[in-house]
Amino acid sequence: MSITSFVNLDALATHLRKELEAKEYILLYAYNGVGKTRLSMAFKELGKQEDERDTLYFNAFTEDLFSWDNDLEEDKQRVLRMNTDSHFFDGLQELEMENRIRPLLARYSDFDFFIDYDNWEITFFRDRDKNQGPIPIKVSRGEENIFVWCFFLAVAQLAIDRQEAYKWVKYIYADDPISSLDDNNAIAVASHLAQLLKGANGQIKAVISSRHALFFNVMWNELHEKRKGFQPYFFSKLGNDYTLRYTNDTPFFHHVALLRQLREAAESGQLYTYHFNVLRGVLEKTAVFHGFNNFSACIQKDKDDEDGVLYARLINVLSHGNYSLFEPREMLEESKQYFKKILHDFMANYRFNPELFPELTEEASV
Repeated sequence: MSITSFVNLDALATHLRKELEAKEYILLYAYNGVGKTRLSMAFKELGKQEDERDTLYFNAFTEDLFSWDNDLEEDKQRVLRMNTDSHFFDGLQELEMENRIRPLLARYSDFDFFIDYDNWEITFFRDRDKNQGPIPIKVSRGEENIFVWCFFLAVAQLAIDRQEAYKWVKYIYADDPISSLDDNNAIAVASHLAQLLKGANGQIKAVISSRHALFFNVMWNELHEKRKGFQPYFFSKLGNDYTLRYTNDTPFFHHVALLRQLREAAESGQLYTYHFNVLRGVLEKTAVFHGFNNFSACIQKDKDDEDGVLYARLINVLSHGNYSLFEPREMLEESKQYFKKILHDFMANYRFNPELFPELTEEASV
């Protein structure tokens, strides 16, 4: 497995831009807290020169371009306002955005909307009054998120169609677009996004990052047909370095990459408190896969701890601390020994491909 390390996110963003000289799509999988959103902003900033830019991006900052006016005085007309200082909204008034967004939104929701371009505000509604017309509502946070996503998709399509207002777009960067969706809609969003990107025919390159394994795998399956133009990675942070791990030519199973990361950390002795969070996540997914009710079922029992209470309690306590990935704290020596034992026993009990973990094969032969 090829692994590349970077000292900071600017260096990683520069590398991604270099990769896109030969590739059409880069797909990144990463857990929360690694730096996906900050990486998307670093990538975007590299393309800015005075008033010029080259990246149309979707991330948490895109959602912040929309803000609610809750009509606190009258408590009647609640609208979503658009921050028109952003180039994201360039030229929309002439492009009939309602007719572009509405078919996309209908896939995921049952509400409608209209845009007031004089005041740059959006009103949502479900029902109409015979005399007064649409009855304004405030949609839920999840509904707002999916509306913003559909707004972004409509703008992305304008860029792909090379509309004059968006001819500056050279890259599309989408970070975690499905945080508020269930699995069925996650599949639908991934498939639709992949089809949209393929329609660019290489004129616009794309980076997609996500923490959602199902979304990642659907995107992988949709895009990997262009093998020479497609690059999937596992994006992680080890100590102070950021890493990209190439995920080979099969759909990505992130728990394997995580186990390699944990093994390397244990072997090097560079174990930090947040590694207990990662270990617990692997144990919980394994427990679910094997039909157990609790991750403690995947912890080997010892003679002096036949019920596995000690180690399960340790993981519970140490995985719920406020441990930052950005300011990692090294484990105490005693915690390191517990961590190594739990990880070693787990990997001995649950067999993995020895080619991925050659050190285990060497240990077994000793």
